[in-house]
Amino acid sequence: MPITANDTKRKSWLEVPENSDFPIQNIPFGVFLTKENVVTVGTRIGDYAIDLGALQQLNYFSGIDLTDDMFMQDTLNDFISDGKKTWRLVRNRIADIFDETNPQLRDSTKDRDIVIFKIDDVEMQLPVLIGDYTDFYSSKEHATNVGKMFRDPENALLPNWLHIPVGYHGRSSTIVPSGIPVHRPMGQTLPAGEKYPVFGPSRLVDFELETAFITTDVNIMGENIPTYEAEDYIFGMVLLNDWSARDIQKWEYVPLGPFLAKNFATSISPWIVTMDALEPFRTKGPKQDPSPLPYLQTKGKKAFDIHLEVSIKPEEAEETIVSKSNFKYLYWSMSQQLAHHTSNGCRVNSGDMMGSGTISGPTPDSFGSMLELTWGGQNPIKLKDGSERKFIEDNDTVIIRGFCENAEVRLGFGEVASQLLPPFIRP
Repeated sequence: MPITANDTKRKSWLEVPENSDFPIQNIPFGVFLTKENVVTVGTRIGDYAIDLGALQQLNYFSGIDLTDDMFMQDTLNDFISDGKKTWRLVRNRIADIFDETNPQLRDSTKDRDIVIFKIDDVEMQLPVLIGDYTDFYSSKEHATNVGKMFRDPENALLPNWLHIPVGYHGRSSTIVPSGIPVHRPMGQTLPAGEKYPVFGPSRLVDFELETAFITTDVNIMGENIPTYEAEDYIFGMVLLNDWSARDIQKWEYVPLGPFLAKNFATSISPWIVTMDALEPFRTKGPKQDPSPLPYLQTKGKKAFDIHLEVSIKPEEAEETIVSKSNFKYLYWSMSQQLAHHTSNGCRVNSGDMMGSGTISGPTPDSFGSMLELTWGGQNPIKLKDGSERKFIEDNDTVIIRGFCENAEVRLGFGEVASQLLPPFIRP
């Protein structure tokens, strides 16, 4: 079935600002709360949120096999469970409805008033009920930088890193959408030169520039999925900030890896950009040497050219871009990550989320964390307001943006923006 929604010549009868992340060629999926306190599944074109539940009730999806309440829910899980064919049919239909040549909704004032909202008049929600969250560690540059800082600079990568997509299981209960503030975590740390730990606020709170992909129901327990099928089970992608407390992490991560240093908060962008929308931006990833084992080998273009940037905005001050990176730098692809995840028969369900791990590029200005950008705090970053940052300070807002662009079209993810608040103190 062709992806007609990607037609670069298509224009919408809704106004789309120049360089918007949400042209009619995007059509992402999300969940929002209206001013009438109605939660609905929706999409976005330009600066308009579109109520897909209302569209379905008005029979605009006639001919597509959908359950009656598919879009009148507070998560996308059921829609994602319906699979790739349904995703494509719905996205193609939305593109047709909002095509400038289609008068059906355009010329119906009554229907438009029910279906279309200004984006500032809705409140974005977490788009899926995330049952499980896995975070990978798939940037060679990031893993090398961390290895140099914390281990032997001559042997920065651990022996397994070039052979498997390393990952760990995170905590889904503290995944929040953009706009929800995050409190500085409390925890155990070991002060320099001391033998015994102390308990208190983390002093080294960091961001991690990541993306994540959302899965449909992938397999039954015991079944593994080959790399060449893996993308069929990936619904789409979001931007992700995996907040990290580096001092807590340093004390706890041996022998089992990160725990409380990372599970206190993970922020994601609220609109899921589909793999169909990202299709025109495929590219080759880094050369893998040594060659992976057969079950991890892939053919063709499995990476995507997604421009990424991070800004820090102090309270009442202008933001400063501190990093520019690209998703294509990831050493291990999403196909390899999902194939490896199921290689032992682990079950993966609709709405599960897989983080990419920090995405660092080859140059110092493309590193994906403050840990790397300041090299552990040795080289502070100067912001536009004249202040300096070694790590994230209270009331700073971290903003991650991402977009794709070629000669014909530009589309993006919007942003994930979260403010770091002081520790939560009980009254």
